[in-house]
Amino acid sequence: MLLDCNGKSLDLGRPCVMGIHNVTPDSFSDGGSYDALGPAVERALKMQSEGAAIIDIGGESTRPGAPAVDLQQELDRVLPVIRALAGELDIPLSIDTSKPRVMQAAIAAGAGMINDVNGLRAPGAIEAAKKANVPVCVMHMQGQPRTMQQAPVYEDVVSEVRQYLSDRIAACEAAGIPRSRILVDPGFGFGKTLEHNLALLAGLNSFQELGVPLLVGLSRKSTIGQITGKPVDDRLAGSLAAAVMAVERGASIVRVHDVAATVDALEFTLAVIGEKG
Repeated sequence: MLLDCNGKSLDLGRPCVMGIHNVTPDSFSDGGSYDALGPAVERALKMQSEGAAIIDIGGESTRPGAPAVDLQQELDRVLPVIRALAGELDIPLSIDTSKPRVMQAAIAAGAGMINDVNGLRAPGAIEAAKKANVPVCVMHMQGQPRTMQQAPVYEDVVSEVRQYLSDRIAACEAAGIPRSRILVDPGFGFGKTLEHNLALLAGLNSFQELGVPLLVGLSRKSTIGQITGKPVDDRLAGSLAAAVMAVERGASIVRVHDVAATVDALEFTLAVIGEKG
């Protein structure tokens, strides 16, 4: 499956890696590391050299309890980076935002995918995504980033998240976005307890029923810290295990901080899967 990302191709014929690139001062893992243009460009070029198939640019932290960022501030963070990288990279860029005007400006600046943790539910978002004519990833989130981890409740987290994503696919198609441009993300850590996240990963195979590519982001998340007891910067081993399990269960894209190590882990995983037939 080859996606046209604003003139650059993303090949989903085999699972691939999306590099996380937060140009924010307050993201949970790398906040403040790449919020200046020079380091941001260098980081993206390094991720491409390490084997990333796409890089996800975010200008607003969505960690639990993170403060909201206004429109102009988010634009000021992401647009210079996207403009600088659009002509430098061979691989596509994704814009991680829920704001329609950021989506529009980012695509005009050279981004080739929209990645929305809010599932294109903001007023005007689904229309902006249709007009952009690029692939879109809709994610499940219970609540809002500021409050989502206070008391998440599900009767059956796998079936409820799957049904939500099915409904969002239908909404996108009804708005004129073809299914061939839609991806989904179950939203690990977004309004979910440890038990919910583990159940989602265990049941990830069932999301293949949706018939669209699956994006999974577990890199360095609190789920890994809760199990291993390791701080954010020491969660590589757990993150690699999560990425491998996600791919084994049908993920087309894994969204990660540690690109080179994840690319190696997936190469080995895919070699074994290929031998199994």
